[in-house]
Amino acid sequence: MIRIANGQGFWGDWLEAPVRLVEQGPIDYLALDYLAEITMSILQKQKEADPNLGYARDFPPLVARLAGQIRDRNVKVIANAGGVNPVACAREVVRLAPGLKVAIVQGDDVFPRIDEFLGKGYQMRDMDTGEPISRIRGRILSANAYIGAFPLAEALATGADVVIAGRSTDTALTLAPMIQRFGWGPDDFDLLAAGTIAGHIIECGAQTTGGNCQVDWQSIPDMANIGYPIIEAEPDGMFCVTKHASAGGRVNSHVVKEQLLYELGDPKNYITPDCVADFTSIRLEDAGADRVRVRGIRGRSRPPSLKLSISYSAGWKAIGTLVYSWPQALEKAQAADCVVRRRLQQIGLAFDEIYTEYFGVNACHGTTAPPNPDPPEVQVRIGVRGPDRKAVDRFTRELIPLVLNGPPGATGFGEGRPAVREIVAYWSALVPREEISTQVQLVTQ
Repeated sequence: MIRIANGQGFWGDWLEAPVRLVEQGPIDYLALDYLAEITMSILQKQKEADPNLGYARDFPPLVARLAGQIRDRNVKVIANAGGVNPVACAREVVRLAPGLKVAIVQGDDVFPRIDEFLGKGYQMRDMDTGEPISRIRGRILSANAYIGAFPLAEALATGADVVIAGRSTDTALTLAPMIQRFGWGPDDFDLLAAGTIAGHIIECGAQTTGGNCQVDWQSIPDMANIGYPIIEAEPDGMFCVTKHASAGGRVNSHVVKEQLLYELGDPKNYITPDCVADFTSIRLEDAGADRVRVRGIRGRSRPPSLKLSISYSAGWKAIGTLVYSWPQALEKAQAADCVVRRRLQQIGLAFDEIYTEYFGVNACHGTTAPPNPDPPEVQVRIGVRGPDRKAVDRFTRELIPLVLNGPPGATGFGEGRPAVREIVAYWSALVPREEISTQVQLVTQ
């Protein structure tokens, strides 16, 4: 049996979580998931500005902080913190934590190969709309293939203390240790599906130990010191979900079921580069305090294609807010929205979209929100988006004047005009799996 913990569910997650996972009890592997689709485009822009960037910069200092315990406790760290620059990430780890053996997995970054793929006849149509990628070719910011667990397992087999990847699947970080330690092969589809689902269960960190939990959330023990999840995996594919006993939080079948539904499409066909997992085959049972046993998982053959995560520039946006106080807070906020829209029309500004929300009334639940005709305060949030940055910037100058020339009682304007930001949109497409070739490399400096 091996113990695989997840200490980061996204870039920006709790910095103390991985440290506590290592300090509070035994684990064999520490998985750290940093990447989301939009993160890749942010990292690509950073790399373009500085070739030494393009990775999750929280990661190297964290490894340095844990370096002594990684060695003493023989903990292997697996992360997709490499982003679009695993080499630079690894070099910084080696610089800050000399003595650790660091391996990287490369091959997911296909940003330089887009025209090559087009030349081979791959239209890379958007998986949602069916449009060909030629529509956005000149605005692409990043392009990465989702790689599976076998390249990560290969990197672990080098004896590395730290394995760094770019755009691996989230589940691969957990599945890879099982492949490497248990000797699972590429055709062991039931076993691979079990490891994939184990990875899915813990990929969001404390969302599996009571964080963001809808069931009886008020009674979650010691949320300030919530523990992060641990998989106790066995060679036959059965595993338990748990946490360190001294940590806060809760692990039971209700909490695990909530996480199983996260980002789930067709439950019978959860597609990854390693297999297709059948979520309807999962059997859960509570197996003691903060322990859930998972068994019975079935899987099928891997797909012939790999998914590309592509980001592209899609114009500009700006979002501004004001707060209006009682009495007639909602009426004031609605009047402010009307004034802004009319003034934008008068100066001839048009946008792809103008969108207004009223926080404190219905911003989260829309028409399903209970009636609240006279709230004590309302925050009005007005946003615009469009292709013309100058027009969006002009919008930012129309909100703050309402403090003196609009409805009474406005506050919450201390930060001044809202910033204009680039919109990064997401495009998913497929390419034949044989087009993606990965490489494992040891980094020493």
